[in-house]
This record gives sequence, structure tokens and C-alpha cells, in this order.
Amino acid sequence: MSKGESAAGAAAATRAQRAWRGAGSMAAWAGYLFLVIPSLIVIPISLNGTQELQFPPQALSLQLYAQFFTERAWWGAAVQSAWVGAITAALSLLIALPAAYALSRTDWRLKRVLEVGFMSPMLVPVIVLGLGMYIHLSALRMVDTTFGIVLAHVVLVLPYTFISLMAGLRQTDPALETVAMLMGASRLRIIVEVVLPQIYGPILVGTLFAFLISFDEVVVAYFLTGPATQTLPVKMYSAIKWEVSPVLAAVSTLLTLLSLATCLAISALQRRAERAARERPTP
Repeated sequence: MSKGESAAGAAAATRAQRAWRGAGSMAAWAGYLFLVIPSLIVIPISLNGTQELQFPPQALSLQLYAQFFTERAWWGAAVQSAWVGAITAALSLLIALPAAYALSRTDWRLKRVLEVGFMSPMLVPVIVLGLGMYIHLSALRMVDTTFGIVLAHVVLVLPYTFISLMAGLRQTDPALETVAMLMGASRLRIIVEVVLPQIYGPILVGTLFAFLISFDEVVVAYFLTGPATQTLPVKMYSAIKWEVSPVLAAVSTLLTLLSLATCLAISALQRRAERAARERPTP
């Protein structure tokens, strides 16, 4: 085969690869838009000035948003969700951080078993977890209590916090801890001044993930909440089931913006952590 024929064949192969990549990108964008557009339609519906779910809106107004912030049933549920999410994120971090650090610094034979144990809630259907939590917490008289919901949510979000911290700790250099120990630093001081500054990005990412998952969770919360502890997703589900309130459009828009802001913050933190890891000098 001549050089000209080889070059022509390579050019044809390159064009075919580009065509396949272009087709794949178009298919991916089509699927993405198919999933996202129904959610985006909620935004103009939330600006409707009437007490009906209409698209396109007949008159633009912020009435539904005002109704959300003035009716205690709605903003009270939002405050409850934020409170539960904040406590859940804090507790999951307090549990996952020492566990991830211990497992990342040991070669114990049962290390893999413990790692799978931490991630096991991801493998169980949420409806099964909800039923199990209801049976367990009802025996302890903790159903319809904020603490009971927090405990259940900690079980749900702990795997995500644990994975984020494990990924961050694998990027750290244990030699820095050894040097600090040889210089007389205590274990607590090593963790605070050597380990934590290296994984602040994964810590914030895991905490944000835990908060967002807890704030948006509905299945387990539906089993465990009552009139006094109703979270915002449960309130939304009840409104869809019993009254189809137009305020749902405003709430959905606010939750979409919250999720988008959290995802952007997580992405920025990940890029910043990766940049810091590349710029960190090697010992």
C-alpha cells in the first residue's frame, strides 16, 4: 500500500471517528434535554398570576412565591428540612471523617469489609430502608421526632460522605504525617494541622452532598414524619396527592435553584482541590 493510500485511509478513519463522536454527542444532548426540559417548564408556571397550574402562564406574577413565604405550612416545612439537613450533614461528617482516616491509613485484613459496610445503604432499596427505619424507630418511640428523622438520614447520606473523604485521603501524602510525628507533633495536632488542610475540599463536597440529599429526601421521611416534623419534600408529596396546590411550582423552582447552586459549589470545590493537589510540593 502506498503512502497516499495509507494517508487517505487514515483520513477516512478520522472522519468516521469524528462522525461517531458527533452522533454520540447529539444523542447525549437529546437525552439530556428530554430529561431537563420538563423540569424547566415548572419555572414559567411558577410565575403564573392565577391559582392554577398553567403553561404558558396567562399573567406574570410572584404571587405563588409570596404565598410560599407567608403560609407557615410551607415555609415551616422548609425550615424543618434545612434544620434536619444541617444536623444530618454534621453528624455524617463526624462519623465518616475518623472512619475514612482510619481505613485509609491501615492495611487491616477486614478493611474491605468495613468499607463495603459503610457503603451498604446505597445497595438497599430506599423503600426497604424506610420500612425498616419505621419499624425500628417506632419501637423506640422516635417516629415523628426530628432526631429520629436525622438518624435515618444519616444512614442514607453516610456512604456519600465516606466516599468523598476516602477519595480525598487517597490523594494526601502520609509521609507528611510521619515527618510531623518525628518532630514531636501529637496525633490530634497532625490531624488538625496536616491532614485536614489537605482534604478541606472533599470535606466540603461531602458535607454539601449530605445536606442536599437529606434536604431532598422524601421516601424515608414519609415513613417517619408527622404533623409536627413534616419536611418540605413530604409536604410537596402530600400537596400533589390531596390538593395539587399551585405553590408546588414555586417550591419546585426554588429547589431546582438550590440544587443547581449546590452542584456548582461542589464542582468549584473539586476543581480547587485538584488545583491545590497539583500545586502541592512533594517532600
